[in-house]
Amino acid sequence: MSNLSDIIEGFLKELMDANNNRAIEIQRNILAQQFDCSPSQINYVLTTRFTNDRGYVVESRRGGGGYIRIFKVSSSIEDELKRILNESIGESITLNKSIDLINALVEREVITENEKIIMQSALGDRALNAVAYEDRNKLRADILKEMILVSIENDY
Repeated sequence: MSNLSDIIEGFLKELMDANNNRAIEIQRNILAQQFDCSPSQINYVLTTRFTNDRGYVVESRRGGGGYIRIFKVSSSIEDELKRILNESIGESITLNKSIDLINALVEREVITENEKIIMQSALGDRALNAVAYEDRNKLRADILKEMILVSIENDY
């Protein structure tokens, strides 16, 4: 069974789909009432599930007439690839952040589900066990960049 964060994320994505992936505008308090949760739960979903790495921009205005506006950003694959390699991965990346990034690539249909499984396995601590713990995130970043480049190269 899905947890509340998954349900809220799914609801917001369905709203975006129904709106042809254009911006949606909602009120945090109304959404929290609808899901019988605190507004901080909504904030959690927005900050963890609707990030720039996943192709979203979230605007927020607090107060009585406050709202949340969510945009799905569309960009060329070249621009997106540069941003992922330079900003999202950089010189070092944690296992959790790499998994989030890989999931976002599957969601955007940049890589397949099988590629996701292979990438996650290759980047896991078990696979990198022979490397000193403090060096794993740097090696993980190098491996992830190379796997993304190879995946993109074969598709485009």
